[in-house]
Amino acid sequence: MKKQSWLVVALLCGVLTAWGQSSHINVVKAAGGKVGVDLSGIQVSGAAAQTARRTLELDIARSGWLTVAPKGGGSVIVSGTLTEAGGAVVFTCQAVNPAGQAYLNATYTQPANQAIYLAHQVAHDLLGKVMNKPSFFLAKLVMVGTRSGAKELYLADSSLQDIRQVTQDKSVAIKPRWSPDNRFISYTSFLKRYPDVYTIEMATGNRTRAASFPGVNSGGAISPNGRSMALILSKDGNPDLYVMDIASKRLTRLTNTPRADEGSPAWSPDGSRIVYVSNASGSPQLYIISASGGAPQRLTRSGSQNVAPDWGQNGLIAYQTQSGGKFQIAVVDPNIMQERVITPFDASYEDPSWAPDGRHLVAVRGVNYSYSLYLLDYMAEMGDKPIALTTTGDWTGPAWSN
Repeated sequence: MKKQSWLVVALLCGVLTAWGQSSHINVVKAAGGKVGVDLSGIQVSGAAAQTARRTLELDIARSGWLTVAPKGGGSVIVSGTLTEAGGAVVFTCQAVNPAGQAYLNATYTQPANQAIYLAHQVAHDLLGKVMNKPSFFLAKLVMVGTRSGAKELYLADSSLQDIRQVTQDKSVAIKPRWSPDNRFISYTSFLKRYPDVYTIEMATGNRTRAASFPGVNSGGAISPNGRSMALILSKDGNPDLYVMDIASKRLTRLTNTPRADEGSPAWSPDGSRIVYVSNASGSPQLYIISASGGAPQRLTRSGSQNVAPDWGQNGLIAYQTQSGGKFQIAVVDPNIMQERVITPFDASYEDPSWAPDGRHLVAVRGVNYSYSLYLLDYMAEMGDKPIALTTTGDWTGPAWSN
């Protein structure tokens, strides 16, 4: 492969293929280890209320821990009135176990056009109270879509029912990612003909050209403390890994590989290390290096290519690995070097991103050059197969907020 060509492929990948007091309550688990939730006691009135009801059921089914149960068959019984009136949707909600002990007793209100967000909040609270588990329901997804004919950034709720366009550059956007505090989205764009790194402040919409050095500018991963950005720059030769102090723009070069290319940096949860891709061994593989520099450690050895790492708050690294001509999603624990493929061999799965619950991921599923987003369950042994989040359009480069 020609010099830098794999990095160009990695960059263009986004172009081409561009989640009370209940501690004393006993919970009875249904088959598969999930808790059944009976929603039959909810009285619904109005179109927005119907949307909220459907979204609540959808969230429960995707939670991994709960499942929708038939009337009289759940160990969690949800009841109340879910109504639309005066431009608002209101849910007076009670959730109890069969003995009448309460999980939830609250009233939720949202504007009618935001009904899905009411459901996301109820599902989030229910999962926390019943199972003491975090959810991805309140998180946002940023991704690349082609609705306008160009590769633009889009923002969506966790169920991808509310999708809104963020950029209107009429150009090519690649690999968006969130800052750990969700204040910014960083991404690579060809807006000025060459790949530069931009950041968008979500509260104001203000955009900053964060890295525009000569040659390749990519990566743009903001550190957990928000003060640094991991970048891939070719300004001094081959694409190498740098860390930039965001305030001063001062660069620290971490790799110097004249005969190899680096790409796709991601920070460890504590900000002390960075995982990245390098073809120093002859094929793209994952490496880990201290954020202050030093000798890198090779992480992956199986698979002909291992790229697109995402280091979750759970300490695990998800990435795409090529085997048998298809990309699959694998997860590795960098402390014990134990890895596992978590996707079925029915299609190519690429570009994983951890949801904030530490259990689910989003990834791109490609079939015949058509690309959609799928929800993956790291604990799939409990029975959850990949779930389609999008059914129309081409969507790539997804990233969960925290």
